Parts: sequence; C-alpha cells; structure tokens
Amino acid sequence: MHFELLVNDLIDALKKPLPGHSVLPARIEPNKAFGPIAPNDKTRISAVLLSLYPHKGDIYFPLILRPKYDGTHGGQVAFPGGQSELQDENLARTALREAQEEVGIKAIDVGVMGNLTKIFIPPSNFWVTPYIGFLSYRPDFFPDKREVDKVIEVSLNELINNIKIEKRSIQVRKHKLNTYGFEIQEQWVWGATALMLFEFLEVLKQIKQSSDSAE
Repeated sequence: MHFELLVNDLIDALKKPLPGHSVLPARIEPNKAFGPIAPNDKTRISAVLLSLYPHKGDIYFPLILRPKYDGTHGGQVAFPGGQSELQDENLARTALREAQEEVGIKAIDVGVMGNLTKIFIPPSNFWVTPYIGFLSYRPDFFPDKREVDKVIEVSLNELINNIKIEKRSIQVRKHKLNTYGFEIQEQWVWGATALMLFEFLEVLKQIKQSSDSAE
C-alpha cells in the first residue's frame, strides 16, 4: 500500500458520506449503570487522533494502553485524545494537542485528512470525534506516564488481515457485560475504539473497491 496514494485517497473518501458504526455490534446496551443513554447538558466534547505514518514498508498508527486505575477507562486500549479546551479553535486542534501531550506526536507535523463519525460514550458521558491524520515519518513517542501505560504501534496490514471479531465477557467498574471486539497484540479492543477502527476499515474497503472498479 503506497503511503502518499493512500493519503490522497483518504482525503477524498472522508469528504463523502461515512459508513457509520453499524458494521460492528460493539455498543453497550443502554444501561443506567454505565452512564446516561443519550447526550445531555453535562456531556463533554472531545476528539481523538488516528495518525498514519510510513514504517518498515508498511503504514502504521499508534494506539495507547491506559494505565490501570479505578475509573471508567482504566486499562483500556484507546486512541490518543481527550476533552476539548477553551484554547482549541476546533476539534481537530483538540485531537492534535492531546496526541502531542499524551504520546509526543508533534502536532505541527500532522496533516489532518478529515474525520470519522462521532460517537457517544455513555460511561464517561463524552461525545468523541475521531480525526484521521498523517505524518511523513515515524514519530518518536514520549508517553505521558500519567495517562499512557504504553504505545501500541499497529500496521494497516495487521489491522486488515489479522482481526478476528469475538464476543467476550468483561468487567466495567463493578459490572460484567458481554461485548464484541478483537485482539491487537494481545490487548482486547472493544467499545468506541473498536467501532472507530471498524469504520476506518470500511473506508479503506471503499477505497479499494473504487480503485478496483477503475482498473
């Protein structure tokens, strides 16, 4: 997969109607134990960054493993990102700032191609918009130890060819629930992060189908 061509294709694809989240049945069923079932006047606005870069003849992006703590997202796999702040002129800037703060990606070096479908996360009462960006080089990662246990570098080849959807019983706070997800490098990916990744995979499939039909 050629990096520059993919960047151009993604810029075009992200301007079109998005696939949405129906491709993976990973949502938690509405349950007041996990938070509000719909956005409300206390819902916080946030953004995350899926940042692509060339490395070892493939294309990679970083995920993060949150430290284990007694909270909503402790020990979970996620994208770098967080809550919008007053100094952020837009949500793309939020995603870039948070990625720089959490893992050391230089925001000034990231080109933003567009965004995926925003998603509401009941347990933390967040509206999250995922942005897709690119770097021309593999960044040096400097994870903030307060927010990041480790950085997980994932190749598109691994994402496209090795994902196997499973259903598991997991513990969230004091509650047990069944949810769909998949393993990446021995880490369980589920919920919002899984939904974002599967929508991204659908966008990549649409690009490939368009390319195949043009040949």
